[in-house]
Amino acid sequence: EVSMVESGGGFVQPGASLRLSCEASGFSFSSYAMSWLRKVPGKGLEWVSGISNSGNVTNYADSVKGRFTISRDNAKNTVYLEMNNLKPEDTATYYCNAVKVPTIYWGQGTQVTVSS
Repeated sequence: EVSMVESGGGFVQPGASLRLSCEASGFSFSSYAMSWLRKVPGKGLEWVSGISNSGNVTNYADSVKGRFTISRDNAKNTVYLEMNNLKPEDTATYYCNAVKVPTIYWGQGTQVTVSS
């Protein structure tokens, strides 16, 4: 019943922007903090950004601070990641997750490729 559906990934050139979306269903979305994480093959999972359940608190990894913006629309059960000035090192599979201790839900991932 729980579903986390990501979209918005793609292949772009350095300096471009993308907006990732993660639409959730099957649970009380507004009760969960949301995060974005990314994975590069051969490397560990990297936390990218997080947002509190109400949206009033946000945090970012140093590598994306100033370029990425996380937001959420609880009326639409959706969390977003606006990515600006994309760099080749941002290439990864991006996952959203929902956290309400002790429960964690994961999306299926969406691919972002940044290359000239």
